[in-house]
Amino acid sequence: MKYYVLVNPKGGIKKGTGILQNVRPLFNAANAELNVIETEYAGHGRELAKTLDFEGYDGLCAVGGDGTMHEIINGLMNRADGRKIPIGLITGGTGNSFMHDVDCLDPKQAVQRILTDKRRTIDVAKVDASGEIIYAFNIVGWGMPTDINEIAEKLRWLGGQRYNIASLIEIMRFRQRLATLELEGNIKEGDFGFVIGCNTIHTGRGMKMAPHAQLNDGLIDVIVAHKSSRIKLLKMFPKVFSGEHIDDPIVEYHQVKKFSIIPQAQDKLNIDGEIIGSTPVNVEVLQSAVEVLV
Repeated sequence: MKYYVLVNPKGGIKKGTGILQNVRPLFNAANAELNVIETEYAGHGRELAKTLDFEGYDGLCAVGGDGTMHEIINGLMNRADGRKIPIGLITGGTGNSFMHDVDCLDPKQAVQRILTDKRRTIDVAKVDASGEIIYAFNIVGWGMPTDINEIAEKLRWLGGQRYNIASLIEIMRFRQRLATLELEGNIKEGDFGFVIGCNTIHTGRGMKMAPHAQLNDGLIDVIVAHKSSRIKLLKMFPKVFSGEHIDDPIVEYHQVKKFSIIPQAQDKLNIDGEIIGSTPVNVEVLQSAVEVLV
């Protein structure tokens, strides 16, 4: 077997190089050939996935988290030659939403799965954000998810807990968010706390935002939280970790093939944990768009 391995030394817990050293004996024991490339800047993983020569390779692997996975998928989806190669993610990020979903948070276990060459397809969401096309495998969030992520970036020194603290801060800010939401022709207008489309069950660090989500069902799970009091939001927030928030009266849960968010003001988006793109946004599912080694 022969693999590219991308290493993001600055991503997540900043231990990518050390993680690769720890798992490399597993590749060696399987007589797997590795072509290791260290990413040097934000977006480098996307450029590599877009331009690398895949001839003779069995997979494009990476040590990293959801951000690294996002870059690779966007590179693959934008290749001029249209070629695809299975993606193998070796856990090395902070949130690791995707690896939570496939129950593989240990880097050595991730490598063992890669070496079995067991492949599965996953859906990808095509996101049209004011004319800019971005691909998402995890979430497309508007409202609180975006604002929480912006706060969390400033609290990286807190590690994984930064998402929880940022969520509490944002709840207390209590912003107004007026928008039109379209779910396969069904129009809703109002003041929303947030709207988040999920392909994965998990987001942030262990939050079960979309407990019914499946990686390859051709649907995106849309969670709509209506504007409510701070007290109701604070009571709802802890339920996100168990998935019980979807039973809360202020929350709606939908499974659709496409949806749109049209706020009164142009807002930023949270796409796979990255603050990129802006509203209005149209999202549609591309079923089984990429292969993964899990």
